[in-house]
Amino acid sequence: MIDNIWFSLLSIVVSMVAIIALAYWFTRYVVGRGGLNGLGISGGTEQFKVLARLNLGKEQMLVLVQAGERYFLLGVTASAISTLAEFTQEEAAAWPGRQEQPAPPSFGDALRTVLQQKRRR
Repeated sequence: MIDNIWFSLLSIVVSMVAIIALAYWFTRYVVGRGGLNGLGISGGTEQFKVLARLNLGKEQMLVLVQAGERYFLLGVTASAISTLAEFTQEEAAAWPGRQEQPAPPSFGDALRTVLQQKRRR
């Protein structure tokens, strides 16, 4: 009976370690491939950048994108992406407070933040 309890406890601990390791590996893999832009994590390259994002509803958002020298305002839903407007470089430079979104935190940073918040309670 006691051996069975220890075996169960050991299997739970091994499972939790495996889940945490897989979550870490998955986030590193996704960030290495350019991020999860469709899920709200910003990303981009020098030729293509997501400059701003505004959630309008559960599966609806406005996205401001820079593609080379061109700027687009896109409407994004679960089933379609529509170009709402195109701006010149001069119009884009005149926007007040325009700034790029920061890079998403790493898995380790996010886990550390959550653990610190739990300790404060």
